[in-house]
Amino acid sequence: MTVLLATQAGSHPADGWIALDGAAGADGPPLPDPGAALEAAFTASAPVWWELGRTLAAGRGAGLAHAPACVANASDLGQMLAWTQLIDQWAAERRRVLVLCRDPWLFRHFAARPGVEPVDRAPPLWPAALRLALRGLAARGRVAVRMALAAWRLRRQRRAAPTGGAHLLVYGHPASRPGHDAYFGDLMAELPELGRLLHVDCPPRRALALAADGRTRALHAWGAPWFALARLPWARWRPDLAPVAPGLRWLVRRAAALEGGTGQAAMILWQLHCQRRWLAAVRPRRLAWPWENHSWERALVRAARARGVATVGYQHSVIGRQMFNYAAHALADPAATLPDRVLCSGAATLEQLAGWGVARSRLAIGGALRFSAPLAVVRDAAAPVFVALPFDQAVAAEMVAAARAAAAQGWRFVVRDHPMTPFAFAESPGVTRAEGGLGAQAAVAAVVYAATTVGLEAILAGLPTLRFRPAGRVSLDILPDGIAVPVCDGTGLAAALAALAPPTAPPGREAVFAAIDPAPWRTLLAPD
Repeated sequence: MTVLLATQAGSHPADGWIALDGAAGADGPPLPDPGAALEAAFTASAPVWWELGRTLAAGRGAGLAHAPACVANASDLGQMLAWTQLIDQWAAERRRVLVLCRDPWLFRHFAARPGVEPVDRAPPLWPAALRLALRGLAARGRVAVRMALAAWRLRRQRRAAPTGGAHLLVYGHPASRPGHDAYFGDLMAELPELGRLLHVDCPPRRALALAADGRTRALHAWGAPWFALARLPWARWRPDLAPVAPGLRWLVRRAAALEGGTGQAAMILWQLHCQRRWLAAVRPRRLAWPWENHSWERALVRAARARGVATVGYQHSVIGRQMFNYAAHALADPAATLPDRVLCSGAATLEQLAGWGVARSRLAIGGALRFSAPLAVVRDAAAPVFVALPFDQAVAAEMVAAARAAAAQGWRFVVRDHPMTPFAFAESPGVTRAEGGLGAQAAVAAVVYAATTVGLEAILAGLPTLRFRPAGRVSLDILPDGIAVPVCDGTGLAAALAALAPPTAPPGREAVFAAIDPAPWRTLLAPD
């Protein structure tokens, strides 16, 4: 036995230790941060997760969850599969490794692996399960009230909605405005009869502001307040464990408990309810949206196809090598759940989708509606370093902390949070909040990013760019195959910046963000 599993430090002789899920460290030498090994294991775990996703998708409530859809930035199931692979590797080595783990589901999962010796009793399960269950019920109750109020407040938009036609279904991005969409660029100006429908993530106040163009409406308007109050508090994913391999059942239980501790199942159910009622009432002819292959999108495709609605998914951003949700491999029936057509931003992402099982007959290049103009930012060693924070708040906090540590060594940083998940932090000497995104900066010394398209834009602009790797967790590598940059962690940021140089030959922008081709858009979304 070479892996010792404990809940807390004790007199357990080992050659090194590592603490998971916030467990306190032990005496003796810690293992080096396995960041690169964890990333490699995460990438290698994709086929396991895809197969598990196909199995789980047939279970009760799977359409209300992210784990069955292999959404790596919303579920950590893939990361737990990666830790499992690393622990299996350590168990096969000669050295003794102490793993400290207080998560009751993970402890039981790891304890059943070959070569792992538990030296403590497993943490009790019921307190954690009860805490998550109560928190989830409260969160879904809040969602139910918010959605019912949104439906009531926006109900007049339903009465004025024209029937038929072509529509965009979009998230409430802060950069959108009346007549212009952050995801689809100037497409609303090019096609003046194109309607816009707002996803249920868009708050009523924002929806009312965007509706000033007379062409934008919120999906909330088609929701029934009684449905929100009666159904949303009880929305849960309850996986069927019988078809799941025994060695993965504790991970599935954990994924269901974690998702059940939030209000996300209620939000997904509300989206499903509203989009079904909108399809029935408006009877559109064509529908396009920023496609990411989430569970609610798969349900949308099935419902739209049943009503004869043509569906167009726009691959609007990037598809990195770890963004597993885009693959068709997790779909039991890709033909039934993929859009009729997927228009890609460039050839690089088209090839990745084809390699991940999306039929080439569905794929075409529509161009980069979101990123039509290259950045005009210049490199200036005297300028501050631009830090682009990701969607993940924990990684964002680690990046800000790393910037503070590097600022103590003389570096200056401007920090930009993700537009969809604002991150609050106190400014400090050398670390200030950026005014606008990367494109709004006149000059930067370098760019540091994690799991955001800003990093790819910086690389294509020829700027010195670092990818930030957090400690003990995976932050998705969003770069397409064939593009790579240096990687740093929180302790090595200053040294990595000192050694950083601009790319000697920046990759061609056209392969990633192609020029806009209006022809497929007009063909697929032209008025009746």
